[in-house]
Amino acid sequence: MVTDVDRTPRAEQVGATRRQILDTAERLFAEQGLYAVSNRQISTAAGQGNNAAVGYHFGTKADLVRAIVRRHSHHIEALRTELVDAAGSSADLRTWVGCLVRPVTTHLASLGDPTWFARFGAQVVTDPAFRGVMVEEALSTPSLRRVVEGLHRCLPDLPAEVRAERGDMVSTLMVHVCAERERALADGGTTPRASWEETATGLADAITGLLTAPVVGRP
Repeated sequence: MVTDVDRTPRAEQVGATRRQILDTAERLFAEQGLYAVSNRQISTAAGQGNNAAVGYHFGTKADLVRAIVRRHSHHIEALRTELVDAAGSSADLRTWVGCLVRPVTTHLASLGDPTWFARFGAQVVTDPAFRGVMVEEALSTPSLRRVVEGLHRCLPDLPAEVRAERGDMVSTLMVHVCAERERALADGGTTPRASWEETATGLADAITGLLTAPVVGRP
């Protein structure tokens, strides 16, 4: 007869194995790209004697990518919810831009050094086969939907097609600015901003300017 006491060590072992695989996959994907890294390589680098360990614990590569995104999204969602609640019904565009940017940079700052999540994100969003996973996970969070609604309220005269175009620009800017800073920190290089908090300020400046730029050549 198996008791709860018997199950606990097994559950802890499985949890530790999954965390090790996720840590390893995130690092390898960030450094080498998604297609350059196989499940077998991840299993080996994670110290798993069974080369099928990744598939056993996570399924497909898309499932693995989703699991990596989700384990970071919980903290980001909590941070963003706090900021969105504080923003309330604000009509200040920069407040909503801050709600968009600062949860991500604050989360990256909380991870210590080195980190790989920003570079992992850059690899995912530039890969047509996996970009949808990250977009779907991001848009499924209630706080981000509230941020988008807040931004739209502040930009009532921006044509829908321009709003969509600039939304893509904002996403690209955030992903790659964070990834480049993370890469520079990992390589021991210099960065334009001294901290993640200051990076958020720079991003907020740029995004606010981008969203409020004049619309030229549109009826």
